[in-house]
Amino acid sequence: MKPASGIEIVPGPTRSGAERLLAAAGLPTSDLANARLEHFFYAGPASTPSGLVGLELYGEVALLRSLVVAPSFRASGAGTALLDHAEFHARSRGVRRLFLLTTTAEEFFGRRGYAHVARESAPESIRSTREFADICPAGSALMVKHL
Repeated sequence: MKPASGIEIVPGPTRSGAERLLAAAGLPTSDLANARLEHFFYAGPASTPSGLVGLELYGEVALLRSLVVAPSFRASGAGTALLDHAEFHARSRGVRRLFLLTTTAEEFFGRRGYAHVARESAPESIRSTREFADICPAGSALMVKHL
């Protein structure tokens, strides 16, 4: 899909390419598996993506995860294009509420319609994800957007 930004976003990054980009940004990779990459999208070459975003779908709710843009591509609109694509994909799969955890990007997501919610208000399907339960620190902000 090529959004209005002109940035081409495609499904299915390679696991190694996704892991390299995430690790370079200090984001978790321990729970990535090939099956989990089914709802991941990237911009740039598959083996060395310049941007990446993923979703974990749980019926009417989903967890947005791993939105990352390589430093040399920041301020290019890639982050917004990837987020827009992930939201479109989630909507097309029947998702009505999109959750995320962040320690560094609250302002970015807040400008795009995400609001803070208490961690204990997250649906069980989100609370039981490895990202929520194990990987992200308890101090991470939980945010949600109604699609």
